[in-house]
This record gives sequence, C-alpha cells and structure tokens, in this order.
Amino acid sequence: MVSTGRRGPTSGALVDFGYNPPAGTRGVERFPEATFVRDLGDVLDIASQYFSSLWVSDHLMTEDPFRMDVWTELTWIAARYPGPLLGTIVLSNSYRHPPLMAKMAASLQAFSRGRLVLGYGAGWLEDEYRAYGFDFPPASVRIAQMVEALKIMRLMWTSAPATYHGTYYHIDNAYCEPRPDPQPIVMIGGDGERLTLRAVAEHADWWNAINRDVSVQRHKPEVLEQHCRDIGRDFASIRKTMTRTCYLAKTHSEAELWAGERANRPDPPFVGEPAELIDHLQELVDLGFDLFQMVFAGFPDTTDMRLFVDKVLPAFS
Repeated sequence: MVSTGRRGPTSGALVDFGYNPPAGTRGVERFPEATFVRDLGDVLDIASQYFSSLWVSDHLMTEDPFRMDVWTELTWIAARYPGPLLGTIVLSNSYRHPPLMAKMAASLQAFSRGRLVLGYGAGWLEDEYRAYGFDFPPASVRIAQMVEALKIMRLMWTSAPATYHGTYYHIDNAYCEPRPDPQPIVMIGGDGERLTLRAVAEHADWWNAINRDVSVQRHKPEVLEQHCRDIGRDFASIRKTMTRTCYLAKTHSEAELWAGERANRPDPPFVGEPAELIDHLQELVDLGFDLFQMVFAGFPDTTDMRLFVDKVLPAFS
C-alpha cells in the first residue's frame, strides 16, 4: 500500500493525500470522451504511486451527459491498483437500494482485501434525479433516508440474518454473506449544520466537508464538535477530509489565466502556484483536516499532478 501519514510543514500533523479522477464531464478538466478509459489508466498509473487513496464521484449525469457508473469504475480501479484505499465521494443514497448497497460494499471489501471507504450522502442534484425517474423529496427526508440506509448496512454487515423496519426501508431475515471483516469505513459528505453534521456525529467514521470560504470552513468543525458533545462522542474519533480542486501552475498568473471565471465561483477552486498551495493546505490542516482528495484540472495531462508531486508533497514529508 502507498505510504501514508505525511507531516504538515508547520503543525507536524499527519496528512494524507488522495486523488479524485473524473468519472465523466464535470466542468473542470478537458475531457476527450473517445479516449477516456485509456487516459484514465495512464493518469492512474502515475497517481497510484504517490497518493494513498483513489476516489470516484457519483453522478449519473450533470450539465454534460458523459458519465461512467461510479461502482463499475471503482471496481475497475480496485482490480488494477492493489495498493491505495478506494473511496466513493460520495454515493447518493437514493440511487441504490440500501440492502443491495450493503451487499455491493461487502463484496468489494472482500475483493479489495479491506480497502473500501464507503463515502455516502443524501443526494442533491434535482435535475439528475428527475431525469432518471427518482423521487426528489425535501432535504430533511433525503437525510433521514440516508441515516436509515446506513443503519441497515451496518446491521447487515454485523448480523445474520438481519431484520429492520424503519420509516423508509425494511428488511426481513436478510443475509449479507460474507459479512465484511473489517467493515468498510463509512464517510458522510456534506455540511448542513442541523441534520447532516448531526448524522456525521452519530453514524460516520469520516467526514467529507464541502469547500467553503475559510471563515465559513472554520465554523463547520465547531458545529460538528458540538454535535459530538451532545451525543457523548469523541470529536477526534471522526476523520476530517476535504476534496480540493486545483488549478496549479508554476506561477500564480499562469494559474489565474487557466482558471478564468471558475476562480469566482461561490465554492472556488484553489488557483495558484505550489508555495501558495502548501500554505492553503496547511491552513486547512490547522482546522483539523488531515486527508485531501485532490482534483487536478489538467486531466488528462499530468503536468499539474507532477508539479504537485515534485513541489507540494515534499513539504508534507
């Protein structure tokens, strides 16, 4: 397995880096559809040497229609690259019936020899739901469904047979054999302060935060910590992760020109050169985040990834 536990340049905290390649068009990378599978393999041949985890996002379609199924792509990656952890970032609960998802996760956990991080969420892209014929209830309902789904999955991973009757889902004498040992790590994505972060405190091993302005980002862990206090959980027992999209270039002006208007989004990507990225990541480490799933906008070109490996990773050595 790829070595993990790099130390931050100023805090000395242990930090890991994962790589989140595209599963389809997402408004970041240049995307040659005809050569996607070959390009993905070429990039992962490099990334698997330097990143401790590989992550795939879950969408069926976005603004542009080209999308691979997350589970199929992740299984393909698992077979080709036996070292890194494997994660979903993050699955929409609505798209797969929870008992089936429990079976899928248990199977991949066995085939990958215990490398799965089951990133999970309540779903959010209404147009995608409508296009595929899924109901799109209010966020509070989707979050409650996600919580029930996680309860069912953990029950099926630990009990045989398992029975559960909830508001939204039920199982009767359901088997999930072989039961995973160890169980997949469960990571919940999102940062809604009242419901989502409460679900993180109650049900997640890891948390995947949404990129926000630093002043807002500083507040979100504080909310999660309060939820942990309310239920008597050790806040430090939850790993804090964040996905960071980067327009990384040798100079700041080059990165700005490359990113263009994308730099002005409400959830802006990082735009700059390596020293600036080191400072930016260290600021997030100081807030308690210790795993970053990196998105490199240059795909399928690897110049920016190699710049990260050569100039940024050594600062976290």
